Amino acid sequence: MEKAPFLDDLQQRLSALVEATPAADLQKNLKALLTQQFARLELVTREEFDTQVNVLARTRARLEELESRLAALEARR
Repeated sequence: MEKAPFLDDLQQRLSALVEATPAADLQKNLKALLTQQFARLELVTREEFDTQVNVLARTRARLEELESRLAALEARR
């Protein structure tokens, strides 16, 4: 999964803060914590989302087509 720009910005800001302090381990621990928490959210990339939107649109169109054909067949009875 591709990192979001806001995560990069957050990491850069935290790095700048940590560089000025003796707590070098803080950065590693915080990064691991954030990575773990974001992984739990089961986020998807925009590309994956757009792909699924397109699949759903095609599926919806096909379903509407099949419903129309079924209605026409039932009307013939």
